[in-house]
Amino acid sequence: MALTMLAPVFKVEREEGRCIKCGVCVQQCANEVHQLESGWMWTNDEECVACQRCVSLCPTQALAIKEYPLSFRVNSHWTPATIREIYAQADSGGVLLAGMGNPRSYKSYFDHLLLNASQVTNPSIDPLREPMELNTSLGNKSGPSQSSEKPLISLRLPIMFSAMSFGSVSLNVHKSLSRAANAMGTLWNTGEGGLHPDLFSYKDNAVVQVASGRFGVHPAYLENSAVIEIKIGQGAKPGIGGHLPGAKVSEEVARTRMIPAWSDAISPAPHHDIYSIEDLAQLIESLKVATGYKKPIAVKVAAVHNISAIASGVARAGADILAIDGFRGATGAAPMRIRDHVGIPIEIALAQVDSRLRDEGIRQQVSLVAAGGIRNSADVVKAIALGADAVYIATAALIALGCHLCQMCFTGKCNWGIATTRPDLSRRLNPEVGARRAQNLLQAWEHEIKEIMGAMGINAIDSLRGNRLMLRGIGLGPEELQILGVKAAGEEG
Repeated sequence: MALTMLAPVFKVEREEGRCIKCGVCVQQCANEVHQLESGWMWTNDEECVACQRCVSLCPTQALAIKEYPLSFRVNSHWTPATIREIYAQADSGGVLLAGMGNPRSYKSYFDHLLLNASQVTNPSIDPLREPMELNTSLGNKSGPSQSSEKPLISLRLPIMFSAMSFGSVSLNVHKSLSRAANAMGTLWNTGEGGLHPDLFSYKDNAVVQVASGRFGVHPAYLENSAVIEIKIGQGAKPGIGGHLPGAKVSEEVARTRMIPAWSDAISPAPHHDIYSIEDLAQLIESLKVATGYKKPIAVKVAAVHNISAIASGVARAGADILAIDGFRGATGAAPMRIRDHVGIPIEIALAQVDSRLRDEGIRQQVSLVAAGGIRNSADVVKAIALGADAVYIATAALIALGCHLCQMCFTGKCNWGIATTRPDLSRRLNPEVGARRAQNLLQAWEHEIKEIMGAMGINAIDSLRGNRLMLRGIGLGPEELQILGVKAAGEEG
């Protein structure tokens, strides 16, 4: 027994009068929390991650999961979570891993930005009776006319599904998102895990990644895509590489990634052929040549303190699209300290980059895609007003598919069939149902964006892009307002 053993984080409560001992909870829990022996039900609370699947599927609603009632002496600095983390590292001697995005209570700038609305002198628009234009083009829009070497990609609405690699998520997630993207006229991103052959038919809606590990990168991979994205970094772990545990590298994942099965898939922190903007420019040009200048080349970076200078360099290196991932961006696995303490908010980064590129007169050379914690249609509208051409969503999409944010993606035991490669778990996500739910989410947001734009008196998304006059800050200090480039609530002009 470990010296610092603590009580479990969660407690499973079973109402004996309701429980019929049917065993559904036993069958559904990949963490083996529930046990049925000789007609006696008991639980191993230590293994519970609060995924809520047993609660959702219990036919008699006999289960509830609550935080375990373990009290520490009140201390605002040494919180219970901090104490648990120290105990865990003292027991293991290892790095603490975490899934999903930063859960800390840092300020959300989206929640401190308010949108303008039309009144008497600038009448609103009824989106049910008047056309509203949400079509968005991504790519290099500079110059009097588009040349064959400046391809654009058209989206029906300015929302795309962000990068989630096969292996970190199940193939059924990719099937769900690719079908939804196809139905909604937008894009989905393969992540750095390659493109499964079953998804080649969705190539016109696919963004394929070229990351430092070069997993799954080959000519057919590049050809079966609409956009090629060079992944430099991501918001959940700026400055460090990727790691897919060997337990998740199944035979099918291994074939797609072109690596040995059941071995750890590690992407180094740096690309070993990129140590300068000039090196990045060379890779961008190589990918353009390899695909006959037919596809836009994107570069994905994490939002960090000098993001505006980085963005300027990426634009001048020839990237057609720059994706910026804020510190609320999620992941399958990241060192907890990196996830929770490195990077800056996407709202701040986006405003800085848009202003810098406009000041340098190169804003039209590169489209901006914002990512990292986009939760709803209002966040989308605010991101576009801050300067984005479009946004990426990932966590919101996974929640639409059934994710309960238990933040244990790296274990491969996702009870909802999302962050797993186990066949018995993966089949729990029906790709037809998943596609319909993801499509429903985008349709709902599309309707809401039209309503919001109509209330503003704006009938085209292009008129909203970078239009910070439509924003006002509330509860923000002068420096924050200046960085965001918005006025305070109630301030005219």
